[in-house]
Amino acid sequence: MDLYYQKIGKGKPFIILHGLYGMSDNWLSIGKQLAEHFEVYLIDQRNHGNSPKSDKFGYPELVSDLEQFFEKHGIEKASILGHSMGGKTAMFFAAAHPEMISRLIVADISPRSYAAIANKAPQLEIHKKIISAMRSVDFAKANSRQDVADQMSTIIAEKRIVQFLLKNLGKGTQNALKWNLYVEGIEQNLHRVLEGFEENMELSGKSFTNFPVLFLKGELSDYIKADDEAYIRKVFPYADIVTIFDAGHWLHAEQPHTFYNALIDFIFN
Repeated sequence: MDLYYQKIGKGKPFIILHGLYGMSDNWLSIGKQLAEHFEVYLIDQRNHGNSPKSDKFGYPELVSDLEQFFEKHGIEKASILGHSMGGKTAMFFAAAHPEMISRLIVADISPRSYAAIANKAPQLEIHKKIISAMRSVDFAKANSRQDVADQMSTIIAEKRIVQFLLKNLGKGTQNALKWNLYVEGIEQNLHRVLEGFEENMELSGKSFTNFPVLFLKGELSDYIKADDEAYIRKVFPYADIVTIFDAGHWLHAEQPHTFYNALIDFIFN
C-alpha cells in the first residue's frame, strides 16, 4: 500500500507513526523539532488521513505497509516513534526486522494484548463510544465543524476527544463534510487493533535486545499499568520506561515540551 507521508529535515531517518484515529498532522510540531536532527517521515497509516482505505486492517497489514515504505524510500535503518496503535505497529515491525531499527520509542501502549480483557477494558469502551459517535453523525445536517461537534457531543462528553476527532473531517462531493477515516473498516477490525504479542505465536516468549528502547507512559493513562512494566521488560529487557506527569493517553499533545525533552534525553544521552 502506498502510504501518504510528509518528510522534513535532513539526517538519519526517523519515522513517526500516529495512533488510532490519528494522522501525520498530529505529529507535525514534534516532527519539526526532531527535523533539526533527523530526516523525519510522518506517515498516515492505512485507513487514516490521506492514505488508502482497506477492509484488511491489523498489525500484519500495518507492518507490511511499513516494510514497503522502507523499500520504496531506500531506508535501510531508522529510528521509529509510535503512539498507541502506531506503537504496536512499531513493536511488531521491530520484532520482525530488528536489524532495521536504530532505536524504538513507544508512546503509551504495551506489547500485551488488550483483547484478552476486552469485555471489561476501559480502552475498548472508549473506542466503542468514539466509533459510535463518529458513525452517528448525519452529514446531511452538518454544515460546519461545530454542527458535527454538537452531534458527537451527545455521545462523547469529553470536549478534548471531540476536538481531536474533528481533525479527521474532510470535504467530499459538492464540498460536503465527511470523515477521512475509514470508520467502518476500523470498527470491523477493532479486535485486531487490540491484539498484542500473545496472539502471535512466533513472537510469544521472545525478547529483543538489538536496539535501544524507550517507553513513555502518561501518568493519568491506564494503557501502561504497573504490572505491564514487567511484561514490557520480558519482551524488551533493557527498555527505559519514563512517566510523563500530568498527561493522559495523548501525552504528546497534553505535555509536548516534557514529551520532547524525554525524547531528546533518550536519543542523545
